[in-house]
Amino acid sequence: MTATAESIDDPAQRKTDEKRAIGVACGAHALHDGYTDLIYVMLPIWQAEFGLGYAALGAMKTVFSGALAAFQIPSGFLAERFGIALVLALGTALAGIGYILAGFSHGFTLLVAALLVGGLGASTQHPLASSLIAHAFSGKRSLKALGTYNFAGDIGKMLVPVAASLLLLILPWREAVALLGLIGIFAAVAIYFLIPRFKDQPAAPIKKDVAAGPKGPVRSYGFPLLLSVGAIDSATRMAFLTFLPFVLTAKGASVQTIGFALTLVFAGGAVGKLVCAFIGARIGAVATVWLTETFTAIAIAAILPLSLEGALVLLPVVGIALNGTSSVLYGSVPELVAPNKRQRAFGIFYTGTIGAGAVSPFFYGLLGDVVGVNTALLVVAAVVLLTLPITLVLRPALKNLSA
Repeated sequence: MTATAESIDDPAQRKTDEKRAIGVACGAHALHDGYTDLIYVMLPIWQAEFGLGYAALGAMKTVFSGALAAFQIPSGFLAERFGIALVLALGTALAGIGYILAGFSHGFTLLVAALLVGGLGASTQHPLASSLIAHAFSGKRSLKALGTYNFAGDIGKMLVPVAASLLLLILPWREAVALLGLIGIFAAVAIYFLIPRFKDQPAAPIKKDVAAGPKGPVRSYGFPLLLSVGAIDSATRMAFLTFLPFVLTAKGASVQTIGFALTLVFAGGAVGKLVCAFIGARIGAVATVWLTETFTAIAIAAILPLSLEGALVLLPVVGIALNGTSSVLYGSVPELVAPNKRQRAFGIFYTGTIGAGAVSPFFYGLLGDVVGVNTALLVVAAVVLLTLPITLVLRPALKNLSA
């Protein structure tokens, strides 16, 4: 049974729809993020199979990630016309078909085409699953639900590559990849039939006295400001991860130690996405962003003078702050846009933040070539503090999520 105008006021039905919404959204996020990171497992195999250079391998990842980022906004438009259920289900099926096609590819060109198909399908998940959560939950409950949803994506990033590694022990890579792609087809069917259909709720009218005051103008440009905070946060995260291996190498870390260090950061990040969403619901979105971004800046600077052992101890906590901000930011999107525009807003938000994260290593890398890695990392730490005054301007617009 799907949600109707009559069932919206039925508490039992509403509870059921909430459970189904978060279940579908978390499942889709785990599968799609798992598909995205599955590429990292396959790159060495494809290099050996097709005799590829590093530039070609990088291009393959760019094709998938580029399609994922570029088509998130169109996915939002399609969902506004055809509904979240249909577009998300078709996108999940298309992501699975991409890996099925990869399993049947016998050349580099066909493999790249398969990854393009997979990236197109994966582009539907972030804006639509986030919008589904925002439809099902409101206010601080939305913030908690989106934190759980973000956490599910990190679980998928761990589980799908592990599943691929196990399958590769008993199957050739083509069969293993095709089998994982087949999961997307079954998941698409489940998504279409399980997803609750929520009718858009009209935006709360803005009273004239409020519109004339400071809250009206702030709310009108609140979403662009939130996007700027998200872009800075994402750029900081990707730049830090780019420089971290070089910082640790200078401290005497081996390749294996660097891999372990990155795992510590990612594990802390998964926890941070969940924990910071609940912290945000308790103390407010603005206070949480100040807490996480301030600690991020301090921790990045603190890693530089520490010994290798000290840096490793600090990294999980860095991961919590580094990734935790994102849950609060995503959870704030519904507060700044009308309900019937959320798919589009989430598409724009994810495109902007993912795009900023994609280009920041290049520009910070240019800076690193000029001033050195340590100084460049200090600049990264300083730039993230620019989010603090922006969030102060946002505070009136985020009154429902602020303490």
